[in-house]
Amino acid sequence: MVHGAYDSFELINNCPTKIDAVESYGSKLLVGCSDGSLRIYGPDSSIADQSPPFDSLALRKKPYALERTVAWFSKKALLSMKVLESRGLLLSLSESIAFHRLPNFETIVVIAKAKGANVYSWDDRRGFLCFAKQKRVCIFRHDGRGFLEVKEFGVPDTVKSISWSGENICVGVRKDYMILNATNGALSEVFSSGKIAPPLVVPLPSGELILGKENIGVLVDQNGKLVQAGRICWSEAPIAVVIQKPYAIALSPRRVEIRSLRVPYPLIQTIVLHDACHLIKSNNAIVVASNNSVYGLFPVPLGAQIVQLTASGEFEEALTLCKLLPPKDADLRAARERLIHTRYGHYLFENGCYEEAMEHFLASQVDITYVLSLYPSIVLPKTTTIPKPEKLMDLSPDDSSGLSDDLETLLPQPSESDENAAFEFKKTSHNTLMALIKYLQKKGYNIVEKAAAKGMEEVVLDAIGDNFTSARSKKSNKRHGNVPINSAARDMAAILDTALLQALLLTGQPSAALELLNGLNYCDVKLCEELLQNGNHYAALLELYKSNSMHRESLKLLHQLVEESKRNQSHAGEFGPKAIIEYLKPLCGTDPMLVLEFSLFVLENRPTQTIELFLSGNIPADMVNAYLKQHAPNMQGRYLELMLAMNENRISANLQNEMVQISLSEVLEWYSELSAQQMWDEKAYSPTRKKLLSALESISGYNPEALLEHLPPDALFEERAILFGKMNQHELALSLYVHKLHVPELALAYCDRVYDSAVHRLPVKSSGNLYLTLLQIYLNPRKTTKYFENSIMNLASSPNTSTQKVSSVASLKSKVGCKKIASIEGAEDMRIGPSNTNTTIEESSEEGGSTIMFDQVLDLLSRRWDRINGADALKILPRETKLQNLLPFLGPLVKKSSEAYRNSSVIKSLRQTENLQVKDELYNQRKATVKISRDSTCSLCDKKIGTSVFAIYPNGKTLVHFVCFRDSQNKKGVTRGSLLKQR
Repeated sequence: MVHGAYDSFELINNCPTKIDAVESYGSKLLVGCSDGSLRIYGPDSSIADQSPPFDSLALRKKPYALERTVAWFSKKALLSMKVLESRGLLLSLSESIAFHRLPNFETIVVIAKAKGANVYSWDDRRGFLCFAKQKRVCIFRHDGRGFLEVKEFGVPDTVKSISWSGENICVGVRKDYMILNATNGALSEVFSSGKIAPPLVVPLPSGELILGKENIGVLVDQNGKLVQAGRICWSEAPIAVVIQKPYAIALSPRRVEIRSLRVPYPLIQTIVLHDACHLIKSNNAIVVASNNSVYGLFPVPLGAQIVQLTASGEFEEALTLCKLLPPKDADLRAARERLIHTRYGHYLFENGCYEEAMEHFLASQVDITYVLSLYPSIVLPKTTTIPKPEKLMDLSPDDSSGLSDDLETLLPQPSESDENAAFEFKKTSHNTLMALIKYLQKKGYNIVEKAAAKGMEEVVLDAIGDNFTSARSKKSNKRHGNVPINSAARDMAAILDTALLQALLLTGQPSAALELLNGLNYCDVKLCEELLQNGNHYAALLELYKSNSMHRESLKLLHQLVEESKRNQSHAGEFGPKAIIEYLKPLCGTDPMLVLEFSLFVLENRPTQTIELFLSGNIPADMVNAYLKQHAPNMQGRYLELMLAMNENRISANLQNEMVQISLSEVLEWYSELSAQQMWDEKAYSPTRKKLLSALESISGYNPEALLEHLPPDALFEERAILFGKMNQHELALSLYVHKLHVPELALAYCDRVYDSAVHRLPVKSSGNLYLTLLQIYLNPRKTTKYFENSIMNLASSPNTSTQKVSSVASLKSKVGCKKIASIEGAEDMRIGPSNTNTTIEESSEEGGSTIMFDQVLDLLSRRWDRINGADALKILPRETKLQNLLPFLGPLVKKSSEAYRNSSVIKSLRQTENLQVKDELYNQRKATVKISRDSTCSLCDKKIGTSVFAIYPNGKTLVHFVCFRDSQNKKGVTRGSLLKQR
């Protein structure tokens, strides 16, 4: 890498006296001569200027002429000079260190202790000066008026080079480099300085140091630790080194060597200058002096350097120089960087560095169509808003350096013709496509985000314009092609996503392509559909349809794939009825008719999962029921069952009734088949009958009267009993359980259900009478059987009368002289005795021909003694009943009654005691006395009570006139009334 970074120009020629030191001051040159004089040179006004626009504080690129001479500036030869611009001083090192005021150069202070000093270093930020003489290092501080000594330390050997390193000092002695702690004088060795060249310490703007070791400059940090990759190799050991970003300039006896400060510190330029011995840095140039001449190394304009570097393929260095352009040219700098990145990207792409090329294309912000034009295998969608890639335009027409024009000639434009088959193969190779994928993925976030923001903006604008519905329609159909899209952002997103999908498929990454389509994407539907169909990428094609709300097309494809998988056993694990169900789930809330239409196929294969789909999707039950009745009547009952299991309130009474009728029709069909074969058994339970019984008990929305009409008179007694129970015909239901089914346990369970439901219902009805009814059925089997048969006939002949309650078995009036059994103390008040339970022994004797179920009676009394009114139960028992048989009933009942009596007595005594306590408290309160003296006053009017009628407040201390108290109460009443009126 060699280009012209500096132009050499001779500023002073044939100085009459040998030059010992040189320094710049603004646009002037200060030359210290061997005769002790200081010669001041300025630009020769008679010669044309070759430098850039005028800057009064910069050196001019023109010959300099002598303006004045300060004789006897120093007694001995000057070793070096330094202008301290921030303080308006000139520091000179001769036999001692002196400070001179600028611009008159009068000496204001001489540091006597610096006599014999050979090197120094100035810290302009803190105003600290350090210098060395022999084996001593001294530190002085400038306080604005003069210099004060701070510290003095000893070092092992004579100091040859010195520089501030942060808060410390780096010194180069005869053989070593050391870091001197400026606070306590502690020394730490760094490394040896070499055997040939003297030590050389050069500070960098970053705070690091360059330490010379022969012809190598070693970079270390402020503590002397080596910096990785920090080695600058000069062609020979330098005499002096100065830093002017981004270059390091080294002076050797035969040349000036310029190297980049960017790793690996390449050589930039070599300027041959014989016998040069002094090197300094000015504001805008590098000054090099020999014994009788002074040269200025003026930086070549950055724009020209950038063009040179770009033309020679040194793009990294060109980009580094772009960052040094002044902030006022930010737009120009950005344009230049983009052009260089583009050129660099082409260079890397042609040389097989595809990923690095894409990184530079990304940094250049070039249009993605420009990059995609390098890939002939990628087909782009046709758009109306994105033009075809053209030659890059000049982004800085006013740039005087002509950089843009020069770069344009260097940019290789993509060719549409197939010039080289091998090159085309390389472009479409796996590596190139992988690099393209990474480029598109990094580029995609911003482009897709802009497209999404544009779409949201359109929706908001349409909503503001009272067209929100149309906006939603347009958004949902924007991918079908029937709505024109004029958004350049969305067209660009479509190009990017379409190209990315193609690249993923060409590199064998169908899973990544599926992930792309799974999220927000703007893939061109027509182009991608054809591409995915040709490649048999059906999963990705389904996602393409889904992301563009093309649900009908997607479901048709799924149906087709399921059919093919059934025929060919292909995609069996990937595409099946379950895939259709999973696809339909999100559509239940938006398009239920489409769900019902495409669920017919899966309903035949996966009935349970399909019905669960209807349930979880909140599709109206009436709509699903009508659909199933028409297309799959065998699944109608199953659907209603599951719907009811989730929530009974979710389906209407009509649907509940229809579900029960469906189950009943199945049971009746089963009954007809068994009856025809004379195999019917009332205690036989098929799954269908169990389902019917469960539905009859749990559902409350059906019409029991209508169902009773369909039941056969000589069968299905348990179903009939449940229906009678729903109609509150409890006696008929119990008669069926006892005399037709012969299962007393079912009768008892029925009574328990009615009793438990009545306990939680207010006001509580006499549910306890139901156990008495069951006792009567046990005691009068023939009467109840006859009553049951008559009721069945009445229900069959007069269906409308079935809604009325059937009264309990009529009992005769008790005859005169019959003994009444006293009710047992403690019977529950809630159990009201039946109105017609005064059965006498004569009534029992009338049924002497029937068999009394006495064992069941005793069992019922012993198991439910706490739910039966004892007095009413004893009334209906036969006279022949032995008291010993009633012990399991009467024992706990009498015990409970006694406990209740004792508890009531205790409560009564406690209440009496409490009453006495309250009366005693009242008497004590009435004993209180109030003494009215001559000084007693009213708390309301502050007048004396005297002999007036008075009142006392409950606290026993506050006295008021009765009249005042009455008036205050009246005022309160008036105030409250007015407040109520205001409200």
